[in-house]
Amino acid sequence: MTNPRSPLAELEARVKARPLPRHVAIIMDGNGRWAEQRGLPRVAGHREGSESVRAVTRTARRIGVEALTVYAFSAENWARPDDEVDALMQLLADYLDSERAEMMENGIRLNAIGELDRLPESVRGRLAAARAETAANRGMTLTLALSYGGRQEIVYAARAAAAAKGAELDAEDIEAALWTRGLPELDLLIRTSGERRISNFLLWQCAYAELHFSEVLWPDFRDEALLTAISDFQGRERRFGLTGAQLAGRARDCD
Repeated sequence: MTNPRSPLAELEARVKARPLPRHVAIIMDGNGRWAEQRGLPRVAGHREGSESVRAVTRTARRIGVEALTVYAFSAENWARPDDEVDALMQLLADYLDSERAEMMENGIRLNAIGELDRLPESVRGRLAAARAETAANRGMTLTLALSYGGRQEIVYAARAAAAAKGAELDAEDIEAALWTRGLPELDLLIRTSGERRISNFLLWQCAYAELHFSEVLWPDFRDEALLTAISDFQGRERRFGLTGAQLAGRARDCD
């Protein structure tokens, strides 16, 4: 007699059996509140949140997601207290040191977007080394959004496209100049902790992405929460401006 699979294993099997989002992005919110609820310093929430990054990356790679982008540090986060910013930079450095071997073992390519020149040299050096070491990996792309802002990205891309094309530029030219160029189109954006804002994250890329808002605080967001979000995505009809009848007609034409 075979042992029944756990509910989590059943959920993962159902998710893997249906079309997956190629590109998932996550606004990792709730570290501070998680720590405050436990009477701990905020850095303890960030430290536990880094464990969620590891867990979610492993799950996304295991089920076959092509690209995972996480909002690790926003352009606005530089305004936080100096000790919290310093702690976040140290956690980032520690993460880059500790995860390179696992990225290599699992074929994960590390990418980074944002105003990376604002990061401390100790972080930039580790980031450059990890990106170079994993550059040939093709299993999944993990993108860290660091010192990142969606408005800033669009301004940068518009300036670059205008310099190349002048007044003749179009949406495709801006798309090609975005920091996310080369990644699959964003399919699913997840925000944790119950907040329902995009917070200047991937504004251009979110144009037709599905949005999923989870009540789970980021340090508690692990396998089940990610699989639940993807299952929710799989149950939606993505019309991209068309009607349901038009989509049904296209499906019949493909049969």
